[in-house]
Amino acid sequence: MHLAQCRIRRTNRSLLVCCDKVREGLVLCSEGVDLVVKEPTGLQIQDFRDKMNGKSEFVVRHKGVHRFCFTNRSPYHETLDFDVHETHFSYYDQHAEDEHFKPLLEQISKLQEALHNIQFEQHFIEADSERQATVNIQMSWRAIHKAIYESAAVIGASILQVYLLKRLFARKVWVLRV
Repeated sequence: MHLAQCRIRRTNRSLLVCCDKVREGLVLCSEGVDLVVKEPTGLQIQDFRDKMNGKSEFVVRHKGVHRFCFTNRSPYHETLDFDVHETHFSYYDQHAEDEHFKPLLEQISKLQEALHNIQFEQHFIEADSERQATVNIQMSWRAIHKAIYESAAVIGASILQVYLLKRLFARKVWVLRV
């Protein structure tokens, strides 16, 4: 941000929480960034001077588009991270109304349904994993038995080959002597 920039945000009557942080470059400067907040009527609500980092809260009195204008008083280019969060209650002693609970209850029911679906999927995956483990154990026993049988067959074939080769060479030697 070089000199001045403005951002707009449509808000309802509520509490606004602004968080801003100036990312400092290679040169540290004592001068910060000014933030001016204006209502849709053009009336200035807040004026924060020489801010480097911070969180600001203020109550919005009129619905509509609010302007958040920043002015960089530093001679250097600054990068600014800025976020606006809108909440429904400006003070903790205010009581919630039915219109505040209805969306919450709808979201809770959606979350309950999603949680139920996730639990069902987990149960299915656990059962499938158990079945796969049983199959793997059975397959490993089958593979071990098959390997033992194949090894025994190879050993038997080798013994038979040795016997037949000895018998063959014994006959050839006897035929050559006669």
